[in-house]
Amino acid sequence: MKFFTLAFCLCFIFTAAAQTKTASFFKPSDTLHTKRRKSVIITEASLASLSIIGLNTLWYSDYKRSKFHTTNDNSEWFKMDKLGHSFTAYQLGRFGAQTLNWSGVSKKNQLIYGATLGFSFLTAVEILDGFSSEWGFSWGDFTANAAGAGLFIGQELLWDEQRLQLKYSFSQSPYANQNPNKLGNGLLEEILKDYNGQTYWLSANLQSFYKDSKIPKWLNLAVGYGVDGLLYGNENLQNVSFPNQKRTKQFYLSLDMDLTKIKTNSVFFKQFFNIINVIKIPFPTLQINSKGKLKGHLIYF
Repeated sequence: MKFFTLAFCLCFIFTAAAQTKTASFFKPSDTLHTKRRKSVIITEASLASLSIIGLNTLWYSDYKRSKFHTTNDNSEWFKMDKLGHSFTAYQLGRFGAQTLNWSGVSKKNQLIYGATLGFSFLTAVEILDGFSSEWGFSWGDFTANAAGAGLFIGQELLWDEQRLQLKYSFSQSPYANQNPNKLGNGLLEEILKDYNGQTYWLSANLQSFYKDSKIPKWLNLAVGYGVDGLLYGNENLQNVSFPNQKRTKQFYLSLDMDLTKIKTNSVFFKQFFNIINVIKIPFPTLQINSKGKLKGHLIYF
């Protein structure tokens, strides 16, 4: 399900980027541009509908249907899946608001209809979960979706800018080949499914908090969270199938870059930096795990 969610996000981003022919295309409209707004609405609605239909047909059809029910999965995967939900809701909301800004839509409507894009889409997916006997509607996932959207909207209301950003990084772990059904078979699946290789970051732009300082505008300080040794979401299942595996949480402190703060006259690079700004830039990093073990990385991604 995460694969389809991220695929929707990527399709949305690159569909917008692929439409450009001139630099003026990317310039936000000062007033409401009805053709642009119509194009955005049709594109978003089409991609969302196709994604939901695809999920329902290709994914949920392989499992038995059930009456709508809820489930409590908050104890699974050390909550890495919840951070994935927050990250996706935040980034989809960010791009949703940006496309409406490009259309000249008012700030209020950008936040109401654009910034809630991720939350709305993921809630629809969660409802599909609720009618599947394999899963169930997760209030934990729903809350994480709301938190991701809320992080974006709250900062726009408070500061009119994104001083804190949710970012993602990935390094292959040694665990996927031990349980490829859960953690992925091959690099692409592992990027989407292997929580052991994923790190989610809260990246703070320093100059935004200290505007009178000489700190470079692009410099961020980032704190990250990851896990190690998880072959199942549930510890009891893992202990039966893979005994003696040490499950740990990992916490990180590192520097980062806000690529949207880099000055450039190139419209292409402005949009390119905006897109890849979802990724945490590799920097020297300090790591401490839940067992108290401290480790330094010259470069960590």
